[in-house]
Amino acid sequence: MERGRRAALGLALAALLAGPWPGARAVEPVTVGLALAGAAASALTGLVSYSRLYCYFAPCCLQGPGARRGAALEEDLDRKLFGQHLVKKVVIKAVAGFLNNPNPKKPLTLSLHGWTGTGKNLVSKIIAENVYEGGLNSKFVHQFVSTLHFPHLQNVTQYKDQLQSWIRGNVSACARSVFIFDEMDKMHAGLIDSIKPFLDYYEELDGVSYRKAIFIFLSNAGAEKITEVALDFWRRGKSREELGLRDLEASVSVSVFNNKNSGFWHSSLIDRNLIDYFVPFLPLEYKHVKMCIRVELESRGYMADEDIVDRVASEMTYFPKEERIYSDKGCKTVYTKLDFYYDL
Repeated sequence: MERGRRAALGLALAALLAGPWPGARAVEPVTVGLALAGAAASALTGLVSYSRLYCYFAPCCLQGPGARRGAALEEDLDRKLFGQHLVKKVVIKAVAGFLNNPNPKKPLTLSLHGWTGTGKNLVSKIIAENVYEGGLNSKFVHQFVSTLHFPHLQNVTQYKDQLQSWIRGNVSACARSVFIFDEMDKMHAGLIDSIKPFLDYYEELDGVSYRKAIFIFLSNAGAEKITEVALDFWRRGKSREELGLRDLEASVSVSVFNNKNSGFWHSSLIDRNLIDYFVPFLPLEYKHVKMCIRVELESRGYMADEDIVDRVASEMTYFPKEERIYSDKGCKTVYTKLDFYYDL
């Protein structure tokens, strides 16, 4: 049924686009396209509105509520993310709640912290995919990597201007834009403060509202504090799942704020409480590494061979040296280690 409707709409648009359209050459192509789409929508009255019609054939900025996206987000996190009960709880509530709020007071800002391989990039990818079909490849999702996009200390002033212009331009085009900043622990101190006005509680700035945008920061900073708390729980015989956000969030934010090697060092984003959640990623245990291996095998089309799963997990290195509880690379090297066992 849905496929048939799309085919009908496609034929209608094709007919309209075939012309003739007197004077079309004198009009900007984008304007013509919008006019034709509007004409198609009128011709198909009762089937679909203009905005919905347009979104059948081109990527659209998210405008409606995200209830279904919240359910899909939860499902994706359950299937792909392991050992991170705090992350799942915070991300699902924060993102779904924000997308379903037609009039948020400020942009959603999430700061993800933890060791390499614990799932920070995976979670940002899953969020992007659940907001926009193209995920990280969507024109409404923008990713910055500190060492790639902001490498030189002497250019920080220039980077600040460029960053402000980039965010202003993209939010003007799509209020629900998503911005991801990776390697915040390698960003030059003070640079991220240039976007502080966009994260604050302003109705508008120069005619642009930033309240519906999403900002996600990824950082290894704070990982030591997270491990310290998690290890203390383990040594006291407490379950990993007993750890609550209250046990970690405040200490992580303080640790990051006072870390001179972090892009958040003495940042006004933290000082002014503009980051909604500091999301702690716990170090992964042996059992979690095995889960990652099984998922990777299945993604390659293999049945999970438990002998290989055990062998690959055992080859990973773990810390502390005596207890060997946590994987020091998380699941990051699982992919390459499996290449040794399969002729791919």
